Amino acid sequence: MKIALQILACLVAVEHLYIMYLETIATSSKKTAEVFQMSQEELTRPSVNALFKNQGVYNGLLAVLILIATFALSKIVLQLLLAYVILVAIYGAVSSQPKILLMQGGLPILALIVSFFA
Repeated sequence: MKIALQILACLVAVEHLYIMYLETIATSSKKTAEVFQMSQEELTRPSVNALFKNQGVYNGLLAVLILIATFALSKIVLQLLLAYVILVAIYGAVSSQPKILLMQGGLPILALIVSFFA
């Protein structure tokens, strides 16, 4: 069961690294516009572009912390990070798009459940 948790945690980290890529490197790309349901024109606005890049840094750091917690820290630290991601997904679902709960929160929810049995 521990291996299953490690795999799921790594997938959560990879998801956040992908979000970081979209927000920091491919900020005004067609794919980023599609994922965040915004126009490419809006993504090229300097203020939106800067906000996306800033948010991307946070997602990248979260991915790194999840990986460190998975392989070098305690399970409780990983559980707290997963709970944080789930709370952020809930906030996103309530404040923006309900599908965010499953898109951003699905894997962390599964990983958190598995963590109680690992």
